[in-house]
Amino acid sequence: MRSLATWRWATLVCSLSLAACSALPDKPVRSTLYDFGPGVAAASSTAASPDQPSLVLHDIEAAGALDGSSILYRLGYADGYQLKPYSQARWSAPPPQLVRQRLRQQLGQNRAILDPVDSAALARNGAAPRVMRVDLEEFSHLFESQTRSWGLLRLRVTLMDNTPAGEKLLAQKTFAIREPASTPDAAGGVRALAAATDAAAREIAQWLQDIR
Repeated sequence: MRSLATWRWATLVCSLSLAACSALPDKPVRSTLYDFGPGVAAASSTAASPDQPSLVLHDIEAAGALDGSSILYRLGYADGYQLKPYSQARWSAPPPQLVRQRLRQQLGQNRAILDPVDSAALARNGAAPRVMRVDLEEFSHLFESQTRSWGLLRLRVTLMDNTPAGEKLLAQKTFAIREPASTPDAAGGVRALAAATDAAAREIAQWLQDIR
């Protein structure tokens, strides 16, 4: 009888212990961080040729959710006006920083890409390179259906001439690029947006060459 009571008491203690453990909050799941990957191998030094002059690249401007770290998607087949964030995936840095880094890397293969502080130093020495300003207007994973989606990027690029009287508008163009996503998830959207950014960089490079 005594052993039966002891067994029942031990069973109750175990049950209470298991209940207490199950009541503990789940360990938070960390979001997966994404960037654009290593990209092209940068040359040890860059020399600007006469037909490829140096260029000042300012920080890229973006408004609202595009300036955060969320990876955003749109369900175009349901409500294309609504941006939604992936819950377990984030950018390692805000998209304007990632896009600027990629543009600088790609455009820098053919010309010297300078920061604004470098431009100020050159201006004091009589040199005044052109200035490029970029606005990030769209940067999302767009679903046309549950299985078909795209990385959608839209940039407005403004090229300014740096004159003694101040900056003078030379040209402005909007680049809208979409690249197919290989998978209907955050990873597929990231790869598609990275490809769209590379494609935009190539188009911008050609556009710059056409402007004299």
